[in-house]
Amino acid sequence: MTSATKETLPTLDTAKKLGLLPEEFEKIKQILGRTPNFTELSIYSVMWSEHCSYKNSISWLKTLPKDGPHMLAKAGEENAGLVDIGDGLGCAFKIESHNHPSALEPYQGAATGVGGINRDIFTMGARPIAQLNSLRFGDLKLDKTKWLLRGVVKGIGDYGNAFGIPTVGGEVFFDECYNTNPLVNAMSVGIVKAGETASAISYGVGNPVFIVGSATGKDGIHGATFASADITEDSAKDLPAVQVGDPFQEKLLLEASLEVIKTGAVIGMQDMGAAGITCSTSEMSAKGEHGMNIWLDKVPTRQLNMQPFEILLSESQERMLIVVKKGMEASVQKVFDKWDLNCVQIGEVTEGNRLKYYMHKEMVADVPADTLVLGGGAPVYKREFKEPAYFAEAKKFNISQVEEPKDLKVVAQFLLAHPNIASKRWVYNQYDSMVGTVNMSTNAKSDAAIVDVRGTNKALALKIDCNARYVNADPETGCAIAVAEAARNIACSGGEPSGITNCLNFGNPYNPEVYWQFVGAIKGMGAACTKFHTPVTGGNVSFYNQSSFEGPVFPTPTIGMLGILEDKTNRMTLGFKNEGDCIYMIGDSHNCISSSEYLFSFLGVKNSPAPYFNLDEEYTIHQAVKALIKAKLIQSAHDVSDGGLFVTLAESAFESNLGFELNSDKNIRKDAFLFGEAQGRIVVSLRKEEEVKVVDELKKHTIKFSKLGFIHGKEMLVDGESFGSVKAYREQYDTALEHMLD
Repeated sequence: MTSATKETLPTLDTAKKLGLLPEEFEKIKQILGRTPNFTELSIYSVMWSEHCSYKNSISWLKTLPKDGPHMLAKAGEENAGLVDIGDGLGCAFKIESHNHPSALEPYQGAATGVGGINRDIFTMGARPIAQLNSLRFGDLKLDKTKWLLRGVVKGIGDYGNAFGIPTVGGEVFFDECYNTNPLVNAMSVGIVKAGETASAISYGVGNPVFIVGSATGKDGIHGATFASADITEDSAKDLPAVQVGDPFQEKLLLEASLEVIKTGAVIGMQDMGAAGITCSTSEMSAKGEHGMNIWLDKVPTRQLNMQPFEILLSESQERMLIVVKKGMEASVQKVFDKWDLNCVQIGEVTEGNRLKYYMHKEMVADVPADTLVLGGGAPVYKREFKEPAYFAEAKKFNISQVEEPKDLKVVAQFLLAHPNIASKRWVYNQYDSMVGTVNMSTNAKSDAAIVDVRGTNKALALKIDCNARYVNADPETGCAIAVAEAARNIACSGGEPSGITNCLNFGNPYNPEVYWQFVGAIKGMGAACTKFHTPVTGGNVSFYNQSSFEGPVFPTPTIGMLGILEDKTNRMTLGFKNEGDCIYMIGDSHNCISSSEYLFSFLGVKNSPAPYFNLDEEYTIHQAVKALIKAKLIQSAHDVSDGGLFVTLAESAFESNLGFELNSDKNIRKDAFLFGEAQGRIVVSLRKEEEVKVVDELKKHTIKFSKLGFIHGKEMLVDGESFGSVKAYREQYDTALEHMLD
């Protein structure tokens, strides 16, 4: 190479500073047949980073179920999963993390996370119609946590609102394990018509390669490498690795991208996310089994005299790479001129597999595309794992060791004001949930967000879910619960689960105990997804969520699930409807308080097993609830989850300001009955005249169920004792988070 003779070649020390292992540096030299220059080494460092290559996770990810009756694009094939929802429509959906950037610069970190995940959707030709997010923060008493929360929420709100896509659901969870490493997981969902999809591929010798959208700057350089290391006290020095977003530019890019696909000129299109031009050129080329010549001096830049590696690795936002059919350049240029966006040819497709990058006619890098990606030369590891000591200790927990509080009303008040259970109104009021008018859940809450599919009788049911405390207690069971609860929420809303996307947030994979958590979570996810017929369509792995001084976060495999309502009139809401209606619980109570918010936060017992869970029972209960909804025999449905049965009943009561009379199960402890979080339970309300039909239907499913009581008055009565008024609890529930932030 010309440039290789003009610079001092990198050493092993250089490779280590870029995040590469010694054996990886040797492997690169073997691939190239020589020592790489700095630009080439930089290319490999980002493409072989954990963030891009999944080198420590892919062997286990491949064990997850990926096939399903509605799959149009399997995991890893495209920028996002794609599911057939009928009526000539497909649904593209995906979730990704932006944890490390948000830990240092919460506003831009979260905002660009929203922008990036939406680009993954519209590069496939799908128009985004809904967004969700899962957020984890540390102790809310800390000023730093409040700063992170405010910055992340404002970043999500400002970007999403300006971009014009409603935020329809999500979750927020607080625990001191996230003090240094908040988790910011963003999900986007889009709709595409058959025949209007685009693929992230490159082929056809001589076809031109265009960069479109924003100019390229120095923001985000080595961002993928930054995301593949622990947070340390020096991480603030990596602020250039945090990108800067522009939602208005993204809106223009969305419209231009969807319009250019319709011209028929596009061979392939890919978002420039992690690793920027490097990632797009290598992944598209490897998939299409072709090479590219790329002229970096033609890339529109925001700064003067940018070096080749800076242009290649920049993660500047709102940019795409498009491979165009030769001879149709003018039609593509016309579209992007209309939307006042950069559209510059920076290369061409070549025969073979070489990616050759030039700067002012001088070759600055020459690498084989397939060696940068999985399935080619990228390394694949199976790390050592071992069970941590706390797991065996947790199994020793017995409810008999815990004295039951004398006044359970105090527990109820505590839980309904706890930030993990109380209303997240302060958060979601900063998001536009109604732009586009597809959200059907704003004024009639369901366990899942319900989004209208215009022009059809269908709706989508969307849920994002994970109780990380359960996963920490037992990774395999806890992750299976995360899938089951997402499916349960969709079933309670009248939908049929169709597929999942996941965001796997863990600590350092070189820590055997962290890797044990990861392996267990994958096993649990695989078992639950197989049971619920919800293939894994793709997602994101985020390791290194730990600090040198606080250790790893709870293992947090966030599940984003898509469900389909074939008939949107079957939508079911969670609020009580009528005075005098009966309240039933489908599923069984258990003498279990393990890993509950009650045990962990109120009683202060931090180490216990995951709550009761039976996958087969759970599945059967879902089928029963779906049958009741389809037959229009129930008035409401709400699952029992965080906070237990009392919280479930309270949340249903809040929606209508109707109270309830509840009779407890005398066979188990009252605190377990009210506040335990045993899984596989759903509370439904029904008219008295439908009671016989409901009981007959439930008996068909060979599941346990019980009558809890009635909807009555404005008080919450348990065994004849008033726990307080619905109105008072509702006010406390709605304002608790706001008061903590004052």
